[in-house]
Amino acid sequence: MLASAMGPLRPYLMRLAIDDKIAHKDWHGLLFIIGCIIGLMLLQGVFNYALSILMQWIGQSAILDLRIKLYERLQVLSLRFYDTTPIGRLVTRVTSDVEVLNEVLSSGIVMIITDVFVILWIVFFMFATNWQLALLTIGIVPLLLIATNIFRKAVRKQYREIRKQIARLNTFLNEYLSGINIIQLFSQEQQQFQQFHDINTAHTKAHIRSVFYYASFFPVVEMLSTIAVCLALWYASENILQGTMSIGVLIAFSQYMEQFFRPVRDLSEKYNTLQSAMVSSERIFVLLDEDSFVRDNPNAQPIETFDHAIEFRNVEFAYDGVNPVLKGVSFTVEKGQTVAIVGATGAGKSSLMNLLSRFYEFQGGDILVDGKSIRDIQQYSLRKHIAIVLQDVFLFSRSIKDNISLGDETITDEQIRLAAHAVGAGEFIERLPDAYNTQVMERGASLSVGQKQLISFARALVRNPDILILDEATANVDTATEQLIEQAVAKLLHGRTSIVIAHRLSTIQHADKIIVLHHGALREMGTHQELLEKNGLYAKLYRLQYKEQLLA
Repeated sequence: MLASAMGPLRPYLMRLAIDDKIAHKDWHGLLFIIGCIIGLMLLQGVFNYALSILMQWIGQSAILDLRIKLYERLQVLSLRFYDTTPIGRLVTRVTSDVEVLNEVLSSGIVMIITDVFVILWIVFFMFATNWQLALLTIGIVPLLLIATNIFRKAVRKQYREIRKQIARLNTFLNEYLSGINIIQLFSQEQQQFQQFHDINTAHTKAHIRSVFYYASFFPVVEMLSTIAVCLALWYASENILQGTMSIGVLIAFSQYMEQFFRPVRDLSEKYNTLQSAMVSSERIFVLLDEDSFVRDNPNAQPIETFDHAIEFRNVEFAYDGVNPVLKGVSFTVEKGQTVAIVGATGAGKSSLMNLLSRFYEFQGGDILVDGKSIRDIQQYSLRKHIAIVLQDVFLFSRSIKDNISLGDETITDEQIRLAAHAVGAGEFIERLPDAYNTQVMERGASLSVGQKQLISFARALVRNPDILILDEATANVDTATEQLIEQAVAKLLHGRTSIVIAHRLSTIQHADKIIVLHHGALREMGTHQELLEKNGLYAKLYRLQYKEQLLA
């Protein structure tokens, strides 16, 4: 407020210098006013410096908090949300959209606030100088507001379209680069290039349309300001000739009008940044308001130990809430047991493990751990007792050591080494140039499928989990690697509760219990020998696989 008052105060001092000092040949008074103007300029510089530093600090702090809140929200959203939301769109929210707000909060908002106060101070000094000329100048403002409102609505619509197209670009690039091997394998480069060209063209057209509105709006502002100046000159010239107005008032008012329309033009230019920021903020707050959570009950408590059993009791589940994936599934896994789950693709095997880990919310029945519903157990606490090895291994662009420990500082280098050797990964890791400090390329591109799978086993086993889940973990490895894994896991599963989802039935023959799922329902349950004697669905699956192996 103080900094913005300094500019409008100068014309007021100029009027005093002309009408009161120069007109009366008061040179000492004139020197005093000149000194005041110079002091005012220095003081304004100090205020503007402090203002810029303060607003940059506030803006950067706000952006820091906003990015942290966005990341926190992304961490707790359910997998259902990620199933339906392109990753590229989320990357745009956290990076590009926040960066647009960064420009506004760190610099744009400084000028916007300053310009608003400058206008208010100018209006105050104009009325203090000559209220008739002030009314004449302000009479243009309603027309300016109408033009600004039309411009604002049109530009807001265009900036929504621009942000939408940027999100499309990021989504397309994320998917394209992730699947570049498929694109090249099937020679789809030209078709994909055309898709990118179309999206990029739509983005460019949206920008051009926004430029059209700016090209139309700025001449309107200039025309209105020129009309205001002409009216003021016409009115002042008559009054000066009649002796009712001094030359100093006209000179002061000419400066006031220039200062008045300058921040108006600046504010118009800031619409470029402001409208883009408004659209980005809408998209950011939609994400912050997203409530796709798997919720614990209000009285949920942590679980310290796993002592007895896991029980699935009439569990009903549908990913979309309509088409059931699991239908009244009930079984128990006693502590220390190895339970295998088999069935055709789409039978619901992995869904059971996703529900046990609380990645999704089941619609019916319950899942109990030591007789307590998992909804009454804090998710973080529950997952600390579970380790999962998936068929599709994900490795981060970090060292092998960090991929095994995932940054957990409580896990020592010796524990990492022992876990790696236990699953047969230590030998190949220690042959690498930097051993455990070897940097892994994105998604483990520099490692074989078998090597990545062994690292994922080490990642699970280094935590010494109470419950170990293997979700078709040996489906993508060769026979030699599979035998290596089975030998290591056989030792480590001893005394540990394990659930094995298997495609190869030969790998689960020694399980304490085998559960057969078919179309989301539990069809058979028993040991390998018992199920073969029943001559049911499991026996049929086993014979089919055995026949395939003989033919091979």
